[in-house]
Amino acid sequence: MKKKVLSVLLTTAMAVSMLAGCGGSDAGGADANAEASVASSSEAVGASIEVKEEALTDVKVEGDYSDADLTVFIYAQEHEKTVYQSLIDKFTETTGAKVTFEVTTSDEYGQKILAYKAADDMPDIFYVGPEAVASNVDDGYLLPLDEYVDAEVVNNLWGAVGSAYRYDGVTAGTGEGSLYCLPKDFSTFAFAYNKDLFDAAGLAYPDPENPYTWDEFLEVCKQLTKDTDGDGEVDQWGTANALQWALDAFIYTNGGHFLNEDYTQVVIDGQQEFIDAFQYFADLTCKHGVTPTVEQDTALGGYQRWLDGQIGFYACGTWDVGAFMDKNTFPYEWGLCAWPTGKTGVSMTRNGSVGFAVSADTESPEAAAALITLFSTDLEGQRVLSGETTGVSLQIPNIMDYAKGDYKAKVADGTIPYGENIDVIYNYFEGTDKYEGIFVETTYTYNADWWTAFLSGGYEYVLNGEKTAAEYCAEVQPAMQEALDAANEMKAAAAN
Repeated sequence: MKKKVLSVLLTTAMAVSMLAGCGGSDAGGADANAEASVASSSEAVGASIEVKEEALTDVKVEGDYSDADLTVFIYAQEHEKTVYQSLIDKFTETTGAKVTFEVTTSDEYGQKILAYKAADDMPDIFYVGPEAVASNVDDGYLLPLDEYVDAEVVNNLWGAVGSAYRYDGVTAGTGEGSLYCLPKDFSTFAFAYNKDLFDAAGLAYPDPENPYTWDEFLEVCKQLTKDTDGDGEVDQWGTANALQWALDAFIYTNGGHFLNEDYTQVVIDGQQEFIDAFQYFADLTCKHGVTPTVEQDTALGGYQRWLDGQIGFYACGTWDVGAFMDKNTFPYEWGLCAWPTGKTGVSMTRNGSVGFAVSADTESPEAAAALITLFSTDLEGQRVLSGETTGVSLQIPNIMDYAKGDYKAKVADGTIPYGENIDVIYNYFEGTDKYEGIFVETTYTYNADWWTAFLSGGYEYVLNGEKTAAEYCAEVQPAMQEALDAANEMKAAAAN
């Protein structure tokens, strides 16, 4: 039996990554909430996408796994589900394995994985984010993958994800210890803009080489915010920023942070960089009206408003591109740009990942490892998932040589459909003097309960102007600290 007491105490936030690199829904897995993600749970999103058989011609898996009966449990958008199902079908055809593919939305994933744990009946393959590796290993849920995967192949992954899923029994994500997941992807939260709305407003497109300042961004958003049908009500907005996904881009670019350097103390109360960024973020809604109000967002989330052509700027995960390039889902021209910059002058956003884990209790470890290898590090599998053979890009390839070479060239020549300015994503991956992508602070704490406390403390009162950011930070910090202390106690208990 696993350490269920620990598992039940962990929130859904630790089940998957803060940036789920994922397809899921209005929550992105980690932060289950009513309007949480750039991904939508709508069955219609990307539903028109098909994978033709010829796209899978070169996909092969060596080995006879006819005795294997695997269950794969992940969250995904509809277009992601379609592509992954095609790879699973090819795997079963080639190896003889039986695979049951279960898909949910990311807002439901955390609770469902906890139900699996409570029943002591884990899927053979499931998602785990970097911030949840340590606790899942300590609780006995994850199979070490070292003997099942090629170390040379792993070393050719993006550096951040090559180390994110290692754990030495003390600290995860340092590149030390055994490997416990293969990355589904290495993701970033770029910013997207609707070119059609810019054209209608007579605005120049954002310059990816020179990110907007906060003042410049606000002025552009004001020009994009309109009553287009003349009924006296705004029905088009400059931007829509779900707090649990976009706030950190404003916090970090302003030099702010949630925790101290060793991740043991919450430090938002009285921290001016944090407070100023949070207030600017809130003022976009309550003072300037360039985003939908809390009530409007509750009625129809920002993601759907983006798909409906009502939003000028919206966050774009690498997993969203396939849906955004599907004209039945998003019939607008669009491109990528940088998040606006605060006092640091550097555009920042969250990088992240979610990984394919294999259950420590699986009866078919070789077959499970072979399937996640197809999903993660196999070149032909990556050609499918990144859109070279299917035309449906779910991710930037995990394999660096391919991502920086053939893949990028084929985006440039139009072989792989993509929004304009893909270099924005690479800039966040690799860092420049004007771009920096970071793993958010939940990655380095034993769970994300302290972040859940921030989200559940009534932040909407700041967005609607009933409280200031400074007041909210003072009120919520004690609950956040209590949650962080509890997580650190759990970590210490597991180590002992």
